[in-house]
Amino acid sequence: MTGACGGDGLSTVEFRGFGWRHAGRKAWAVRHLDLRIEHGERVLLAGASGAGKSTLLAALAGLLAEDSGEQEGEVLIDGRPARQARAETGIVFQDPQTQLVMSRAGDDVAFGLENRAVPRDEIWPRVDAALNAVGFPYDRDRNTAALSGGEAQRLAIAGVIALRPGLLLLDEPTANLDPDGAQLVRTAIAKVIQDLDATLLLVEHRVDEALPLVDRTITLGADADAVWTPGAALPSRRAVTAPGEALLSAESLWLPHNDKTVHEVVLQGQALAVEGPNGAGKTTLALLLGGLTKPARGRVTATPTLAGRDAARPPHRWRASRLAARIGSVFQNPEHQFVTDTVQAELALSGAEPATVDTLLERLRLHHLARANPFTLSGGEQRRLSVATALAAAPQVLILDEPTFGQDLRTWRELVTLLADLRDEGRALVLVTHDAQLVEAIADRRLKLTR
Repeated sequence: MTGACGGDGLSTVEFRGFGWRHAGRKAWAVRHLDLRIEHGERVLLAGASGAGKSTLLAALAGLLAEDSGEQEGEVLIDGRPARQARAETGIVFQDPQTQLVMSRAGDDVAFGLENRAVPRDEIWPRVDAALNAVGFPYDRDRNTAALSGGEAQRLAIAGVIALRPGLLLLDEPTANLDPDGAQLVRTAIAKVIQDLDATLLLVEHRVDEALPLVDRTITLGADADAVWTPGAALPSRRAVTAPGEALLSAESLWLPHNDKTVHEVVLQGQALAVEGPNGAGKTTLALLLGGLTKPARGRVTATPTLAGRDAARPPHRWRASRLAARIGSVFQNPEHQFVTDTVQAELALSGAEPATVDTLLERLRLHHLARANPFTLSGGEQRRLSVATALAAAPQVLILDEPTFGQDLRTWRELVTLLADLRDEGRALVLVTHDAQLVEAIADRRLKLTR
């Protein structure tokens, strides 16, 4: 089989005594793993956040560099080391931005085909078919820098399925998608693996959404409380008191994605959920409210309770230290806000007391990773660290973009409880999310954006 043809060879996967430890870490990400997946199987990898699921996919894709950690055992695809089978393997990462390499959407999908020496007259029909399969909402010329997180996710998936790989590795492929987009992508995945007779390894925390795509489930680790299963009990935390005063106001705030304006207030002691399809401007609104972007039109104002001595200035003109102490932001891509080389140092950067740092590490299940490099954490662990860094400065307003991304059932419950506690203590929360269960659990009010 070749990467250009796909699907016409074997793609049997074997882990023989496999283990991997990231450089500088004492604990192994995964160890003593013996596993065989036959050609054509569709397998769901489940397990707790940090159990090693993403590590297994990276190993199969041949992406674990020898100088970035220590390996035990073997990872084989059709009897060959995984690094020798890269041409037959396609992977979609948790963060789609890491896969986009070209400035135009069509060129990005075509990039992999050109590298695989696909005949020129086949490239663009395959590009168009892949973009159509995932419901990409723009033409080939769309600037990739202008895509929302969910749109970038669809483009990354299109780039992989256009290659027609024999082994398809998907790391939470629908996590940043709106419900309609997620269903469209799942349908596209099902068609691709059927047409190609491909082997599928899918990482998802929410088992019920993935079950129609797979033949069997493999759970890493033995923590049953961490696995999402159909009908799992979820918390419901309504606000215990009426909301307080407005801390932030958006007046005629323009969102370029849909050429619409927003009028909204952020109230003390209230959780506001911002919902809407990919590309509606949710992340843009979060950046504007957080004082991280200057409005092109309209304005964001803070009341004296929040702004203090800066009451005459909009948030985007505050000094960085004052902004972080008043409005905490959690970005859609957590690694974009890490600047130090350890988890503990990341939290201490805000000036938080050591006791506060220890409390956050414990509360967000990061205590055992205090000395780890933030960039070696799993996606779910990185998300919890990004929440912790925003909390470390004890801001009155928290703006969180997809705060529950990458969480297993246990850490999802704990994160929801933490956010609800903060709301009930009088903090204002703005939750940008596609997670309907998060909205149901703690949102007091909803703002729905449209494209």
